[in-house]
Amino acid sequence: MPSPAQIAFKSINKPQIGTNNYQGFNPHTEILKKGSRPYNALALEGDIQIDHDVEFIVRDGCRLYADIYRPPHGGEKVPAIISWSPYGKKYSSKEMLPMVKWTVGIDLEKDISGLEKFEGLDPAIWVPKGFAIVSVDARGSGNSDGFVEVMGTQEAEDGYDVVKLLAKMEWCNGSVGLAGNSYLAIVQWFIAAQQPPSLKAIAPWEGCGDIFREQFVRGGVFNISNFDLITRFIIQGNHSVEDFAEMYRRSGGIANPYWEDKRPNMKNINVPAYITASDSCSIHTMGSLRGFMEIDNPNKWLRWSAYQEWFDLYSVPENTVELISFFDRYLKGINNGWEKTPRFRASYLKFGDAAPIENIPEETFPIPRTDYKTFYLSSSTLSESPSPDSGIVTYDSEDNQAFAGFTYTLTKKTRLFGIPKAHLFMSSPSSTDMIIYLLLRKLDKNGVPQMSLNIPLFRAPVESISSIALEDRTSSILHMGSLGILRASHRAIDREKSMHEQFPYHPHDKTELIEPGKIVELEIGIWNLGWELEKGESIRLQVGGNDPQFVEYKSGAPPPPDVLPGNKGMHRIHFGGEYPSRVILPFV
Repeated sequence: MPSPAQIAFKSINKPQIGTNNYQGFNPHTEILKKGSRPYNALALEGDIQIDHDVEFIVRDGCRLYADIYRPPHGGEKVPAIISWSPYGKKYSSKEMLPMVKWTVGIDLEKDISGLEKFEGLDPAIWVPKGFAIVSVDARGSGNSDGFVEVMGTQEAEDGYDVVKLLAKMEWCNGSVGLAGNSYLAIVQWFIAAQQPPSLKAIAPWEGCGDIFREQFVRGGVFNISNFDLITRFIIQGNHSVEDFAEMYRRSGGIANPYWEDKRPNMKNINVPAYITASDSCSIHTMGSLRGFMEIDNPNKWLRWSAYQEWFDLYSVPENTVELISFFDRYLKGINNGWEKTPRFRASYLKFGDAAPIENIPEETFPIPRTDYKTFYLSSSTLSESPSPDSGIVTYDSEDNQAFAGFTYTLTKKTRLFGIPKAHLFMSSPSSTDMIIYLLLRKLDKNGVPQMSLNIPLFRAPVESISSIALEDRTSSILHMGSLGILRASHRAIDREKSMHEQFPYHPHDKTELIEPGKIVELEIGIWNLGWELEKGESIRLQVGGNDPQFVEYKSGAPPPPDVLPGNKGMHRIHFGGEYPSRVILPFV
């Protein structure tokens, strides 16, 4: 199905042998023997047959190509698990991870084999367990026909067709699953919402659920993030890829039908799902939660991880064992007691060098006993009682380091888990719009802001977070806190579409500029968190005009399209009296 709008495309590199492990177009079959180490990494746990460049013709005649890793001929029929993305079907995590700081704690010789598609399951482990791993080059990538269309109906329909064709292959038992992280997780929402009959289970391992609201235009603010680097250095194909910056410009900064096609209808998903999420991801957190809350199937599980998503996928063996059990149950029909697994498990970050508290069973998410407590802003503190007297706090919206801070100190050991939200009354004397960044941070007993390491400390080449050099502090290995973003001109809310009253849904379908100096109320959802705090530690709400998070990469992309006003001059936060600016925090 074509996109609801004409798509702007930009060029990508053509596949070249030796780049990103591309090995040319060469349909053939080979068998790798148990114990071999094809990429001088993890040894294979059993023999693996690889069918290279297998052709799948989808409904519009487009040819997609995949590599199929499966047990050699002669055994029982096995289920297929798809790893789907445009990153290159032989582009492995072993190829990519050297690009990130400390390879996020993953041992490239012991944790992965190099056969895995980047962010996908490792055939070295899964094939000997009786599964076929199918690594697909999405439309437009590698040697697959067409142009790279990222998410949306076109990719969903391609996925539906490949699921259908796979189920009919002579080696397949008729059951197909989807698995993988990030892109490989996001696409699962779209494909599963099409309800292909042979799709029996999905495992989205941290997957964004709305490309506009959670990735490229979060809060109404355009940010190409690392996707510019992905299109320049990772995706290879014979044509081109969608140009999101140009599509944002054409839309005038609002969520038109083109962008709405990139928000899957998770209520249409009717198969069992194993979902992971975490505090630390800057893209996927809220999509994973919405998936768990909206999937129309009682057989769904959510595990809140304490670690970075790639480390969690590849370097925690217990997670692989658990995922194998899930797919054994729903792709093979083995009655292994999987249903006894807690439907939701929480983890709590303690920040600093303290290890997180993991895998705490809970009834469901949101945790039913959550106590949503309201804290009111004053000049520099958060109080449980509103101030009768009004006041103003200001900050320079153009200063990257400037923010207004409001602090609450805990009087006893406390846990928070859930979605925070802020109601702020704000004005700008010199601009018709405001871009607001909120950050919740944990402070130690001396008032020093804390960070959380996204991998176990024993996997890091340092003895303490405090010893990490400033130039090494990146978003993949360090988490500062939970973020909320909103452009004031996009403050409208559609309550019926909000996934939870703590997380308002902003349609972003119109721009309502503000009069300079006029006070407006902004309701801003902050991404989910799981924290444990000791008596005497504090929570600080930071309000500023710039993204306070660490930047993993500087993309080198041109400045974002200037279609809406940016920040200018001072921002004013009004509190007390008739302006009860406040933040609501989830205590458990």
